[in-house]
Formats: sequence, structure tokens, C-alpha cells
Amino acid sequence: MNDLTSSSSQAGFSIPGFELIYDAPIETSLQADDLRSSAVVWTEMFDQAQQQIDIAQFYVASQSGSRLDEVLRALKAAAARGVRIRFLIEEQGLKRSTADTLAELQSITGLSLRTIAFARLTGGIMHAKYLLIDGKRAFVGSQNFDWRALEHIHETGVLIDDALVVQQIAAIFNHDWEMQPLLQAGLPLPVGELTACQPAACDRDHFLVASPTALNPAGIADAQVVLPQLLAAAKSHIHVQVMEYSPLLFGAGRRRGFYPLIDNALRAAAARGVEVALMVANWNTKQPDISWLKSLALVPNVHIRIVTLPDASSGFIPFARVIHSKIMTIDHRLAWVGTSNWSGGYLDNSRNLELVMNNATLAQRLDALWQQLWQSEYAAPLQIDYDYPAPDPAGLKSAT
Repeated sequence: MNDLTSSSSQAGFSIPGFELIYDAPIETSLQADDLRSSAVVWTEMFDQAQQQIDIAQFYVASQSGSRLDEVLRALKAAAARGVRIRFLIEEQGLKRSTADTLAELQSITGLSLRTIAFARLTGGIMHAKYLLIDGKRAFVGSQNFDWRALEHIHETGVLIDDALVVQQIAAIFNHDWEMQPLLQAGLPLPVGELTACQPAACDRDHFLVASPTALNPAGIADAQVVLPQLLAAAKSHIHVQVMEYSPLLFGAGRRRGFYPLIDNALRAAAARGVEVALMVANWNTKQPDISWLKSLALVPNVHIRIVTLPDASSGFIPFARVIHSKIMTIDHRLAWVGTSNWSGGYLDNSRNLELVMNNATLAQRLDALWQQLWQSEYAAPLQIDYDYPAPDPAGLKSAT
């Protein structure tokens, strides 16, 4: 099915400089007619490009007949009219990518594809997912360049026309793009100064934060500093949706360590009376993650739900039918949309981008999207005394 559910000319839900973008898994009750989908928006962005398209993704995967077909068509058409395209992929994401999709991208005249081994820099990965058009418009979200993200996964992103934020995203892309040949040659790498934005003192209502700090271009705030500050400022409600939550650290080789930064901040908020509500995917029920979730759920004022999406009518699809959005609202006034899961290895040593938007209108619409899932038949309260089965996103158990 490659039909797009809305036309590129349809107006979506936006505030000046930012439009909320959403992908609902097909055959669920999670549709949102006032929000445009990433397939529509990406196609529009590529169709409007005049000089330069920059794309950063963890991996790529297409399937004939999917909504990604139209996106790829628009990308090829842009190249055919002379638009330069730079495509940056995480080296570890190559094993998740499909060979035919990589070959299709490499066959596009005018497209330059680079892989970056972020593990050699920080032990993490390039996990960010974003697009840039002519240095004037950007998209940041949870959506991988994957046909499943456009049809079978719960995803949220933001289309950005704010000039300063777009400029900052472009600086990150250029920084990372230039690191790849330096890595190959074994040359010294550009390392930025530690930067932190104080949200209460920021002179802008909307700003970008990123990770890892050491590789952020100058002037871009550290996500590890800003997120705990935002949580500490919450007065009544913190609503969070991520695929994965755990106070454990995952680095190169999946080494385990302790990463209490976010967990401590949520417990502290709950202790002062803030209602903390967290949704995670059923893929988060492996050990020891589920035990940490149960521990957090024991804290007064903390509420946790596990979201399980049913298989599509076409049958089981590996690595799909899951919630993958990374969003937060605070006190119905602040919105956070990003690319990080909330566990160690994402905000500390991997490349991720997050948008902080202090706007009650946007925050309340994002919170309504959160509430739609929280109140749906797919979200069930975490059961402390239940022995959750280990997740099987690849379907390996059913295949044996």
C-alpha cells in the first residue's frame, strides 16, 4: 500500500516554526486526522528541495509497494533536477539495513552516502533521525528511514522552520559528516566544549538539545543537562512515552553499567508530589529492564503502562507493530520530541537530537496524542506480580 493518507498541501497542526508530525500504525484506533504523516512530509520536503538534501539515519529499509516508495521517488526526482544529496548512516545500522535499499540509494546520481562508526568515537551509535532541506527546513523525529516506520510503528516527529534551530541541526550534520573521513584516516577529531542551556534563563521559547556533549557544535545544549532540569521544574504532571526505559548503561558490545540520571529525576519529581506517567513498549519487558520498571512503579505518584500493538492482518512483521515515539509533556505547557530512548547509552554517548518547545498549545496537542494511547486498549498497567515474557521483536521463537 503506497497511498499517502493525506495530501502534501493539507495543513497540519503547527505553531510558528514547528509542525507536529505523527505516524499511526495501520489497523489501530490511534489515527489522528489533524496531524500529517512523515511519508507526506518527507515527500513534500524532497519535492521542494532546490539545492541540498542532508539525511542522517540509523539504518535504511524499503519494501516494494510501501509508503516509502513515494519518498524514494521524490528523492530520486530531486537528484535528477540537480539537487545534491548527502546521506549519513550509522555503521552498526548497516546490519539492520536491507542490501537492496542501500544499493538503490548508492545508484542515485548526485547522492553521496557515508557510514560513520560512532562506537569508535564514544562507544555509542548515531541514533538520530533527521532531514535538512537547503539549510532552511528540517525534520527531527523517531522515524527511521524504514517502510515499517511509515505504516506499522507509532512514531512522532517535528517539521521545523525555525531558522536558528535549523541552523543548529545543520551544524550537527556538517560536524558528523566531516568526522567520517577523519575516522578513516586516523586524524584528530573535532571535539566541542561542554555546553549547557539553562531552560529558565533561555531567551527562546523553543530550542534544540543534543548528545553527546563532547561532539556537540558550540552553542548547542547538552541533553543530559537539560532533561533533568526540565523534570526538576515540573509542578503537577510529567507524561512520557518511549520505546525503552531503563537506568542501565548500554555501550559498545552492550556492556552493562548504571545510569541513574533520568531515573533519579523521575523519582525526585514523584517524591515532591508530581504525577509521573510513563508508557513503554512491550519490547521493554526483558530482564533486568522489567525489574527496574517494577521498582519505579512502586514509587507513589508513578504510573506505568506497557503498550502492546496487535499484528497486522497481513501477519507478523519483524521489528514492527511497536510504539517507538520519544515524547514528553510537562504540566501541559512544555513539549519534548526527540530521538532518544530513556536509558544509558543514548543521551550520554550516542548522537541524538531533542526539541524543547515551551508552548501550551503544542504541549496540549502532544499530550492529547499521549492520552489517546494511554487510554487505548493497547496500554495495560504494569503488573508488579506478573512474570512478563521476554520480547521477541524478530519473531525468532515463532519461527523455530
